[in-house]
Amino acid sequence: MADVGVVVSNGFVQITLSTPEGHITGIQYKGIDNVLEVINDESSRGYWDLVWSPPGSPGTNGTFERIVGTSYEVIVETKDQVELSFSRTWDSSLDGKRAPLKIDKRFALLRGSSGFYSYAIYEHLEGWPGFNLPETRIVFKLRKDKFHYMAMSDDRHRHMPLPDDRASSRGKPLAYPEAVLLVNPVEPEFKGEVDDKYQYSCETEDLKVHGWISTNPQIGFWQITPSNEFRTGGPTKQELTSHVGPTNLAMFVSAHYGGIDLVIRFKDGEKWKKVFGPVFMYLNSISAQEEPLTLWKDAKNKMLEEVGKWPYSFPASKDFHQAHERGRISGRLFVYDRYITDEHSPAIGASIGLALPGDPGSWQRESKGYQFWSKTDVGGHFLIENILAGTYNIYAWVHGFIGDYKNASTITITPGCDIEVGDLVFEPPRDGPTLWEIGVPDRSAAEFHIPESDPVYTNKFLANDANRFRQYGLWERYARLYDDGNLVFTIGQSDYKKDWFFAHVNKKRYDIMYEKTTWTIKFELNDVIKNGTYKLRLALASAQLSDLQVRANNPNTDPPLFSTGVIGGDNAIARHGIHGLYWLFNIDIPGKLLTFDHENAIYLTKINEGIIFPGGVMYDYIRLEGPPPS
Repeated sequence: MADVGVVVSNGFVQITLSTPEGHITGIQYKGIDNVLEVINDESSRGYWDLVWSPPGSPGTNGTFERIVGTSYEVIVETKDQVELSFSRTWDSSLDGKRAPLKIDKRFALLRGSSGFYSYAIYEHLEGWPGFNLPETRIVFKLRKDKFHYMAMSDDRHRHMPLPDDRASSRGKPLAYPEAVLLVNPVEPEFKGEVDDKYQYSCETEDLKVHGWISTNPQIGFWQITPSNEFRTGGPTKQELTSHVGPTNLAMFVSAHYGGIDLVIRFKDGEKWKKVFGPVFMYLNSISAQEEPLTLWKDAKNKMLEEVGKWPYSFPASKDFHQAHERGRISGRLFVYDRYITDEHSPAIGASIGLALPGDPGSWQRESKGYQFWSKTDVGGHFLIENILAGTYNIYAWVHGFIGDYKNASTITITPGCDIEVGDLVFEPPRDGPTLWEIGVPDRSAAEFHIPESDPVYTNKFLANDANRFRQYGLWERYARLYDDGNLVFTIGQSDYKKDWFFAHVNKKRYDIMYEKTTWTIKFELNDVIKNGTYKLRLALASAQLSDLQVRANNPNTDPPLFSTGVIGGDNAIARHGIHGLYWLFNIDIPGKLLTFDHENAIYLTKINEGIIFPGGVMYDYIRLEGPPPS
């Protein structure tokens, strides 16, 4: 113990934490006294934080709170491990000033490990007031004079701009604060590019390692997350990773790409406890002669090693459950669509998992519990391991099919259980034969037309096809492509890869005003059953403050045949996501509205005119089904 706080070293890394607050003020590694930003205040280098708001608060904003411990304790101190606790407990004197939570932040250093671990136990006790929790995370702010290269995947790694480049003297703010056009950057290579932290987002199922590289000396700082069980929103939820700062984030709860649906809401007196983490902060180094990306390759290998160790055996808190306290399930998932085949087909590459009991698809909005996911193999077989004891539903969704699977009954996991659930059969929504379809049911708009970015905003880092949807301002390209009208798609002639724009947005007029847009689907029918009911399956990959109206053969029908009402808050279009939350609407179209003697039209109108930026929807898949055979 010293005046600077507590210092812990294992011969590889040395970390310094303030006491009793529990902020990481220093990380010493390979001759660098501190890899964290030394010009920052000690409380703003490495820390846990959260955002909270009173119950009933609208939106996703709230009061920012850096989590400050008031009690410090050495939990474990042996030749193999040191584990420290920095905790704080809410009481009535803090009402309105602090989030009503008991929080225990833990930091662990193991012998022979080139890094350190952190996790925390959050608890809301009986009798405490309700509140909202939109966000909680760990933040590391690294030295900007050292860490200039960021890596988060094999196709997204780059030399990064400096935080100075975002200053008003060097950058031009764009439509929202996170996006800045680099007009006069310190390094000319970035001139004309857009920097936006959302360009570095990633789906959580792929978000296992990301970090930064210093080239003088050649060292890496990586955050490794070996399990997503404690993150909210399921495997397709997208999160921030690293961004200009240089900043490294471990996101546990956020409303990113989900909106208010992902805000955790606690009632008065509601009991709740959850462990976030552990995550591993890994540091590595190479000689000056080696290729810097060797550090990224090593970090990926280290990630696989950490995944293999999950669940960790070292955490001292009894709230983190060890392997013997967990269970597993296995089985086989089939798909049955009688209009495709008479047989049950193995669900290949399906996402299948356990989450708290709820409605089909509720896992993507679930935020209080834990989730456990896996993929089916070519035979539809699945194995889900290391499941915490509790009661769950089994959920699934299958590439190529609309809708969500949920097993009919709940499943109870007990310590050490090994449950074979047998054959599960998913019958996707279907009333009649397919008359036509647009797109691929994969919960993404990636297969549709993604335009070239405006040269004024093009980021060379994202020029490859896999990431072109992450370019800034693509929503504005719609008005330029359809300046004199709106999208018209003709079944049998148009190609959804070229002719269906990836986002249905309003047209910008008069700088700040937006006007509604109507897309038209034209199609012919050989026959119409006038007293039958046709079914329009409308699957959305994203929605942001949108009311989508459907009409058949008359664009001016009032009221419309169907309206979604104002839905969505995932903001995926503005935040360069090719999807947000998934929506499925099943719309009846009376046969008397259709005809066989001339062309039919379905009109999709995205209303919400006015100052809405950038409201819109992304389609996943659209299908028209005929009436079921008698």
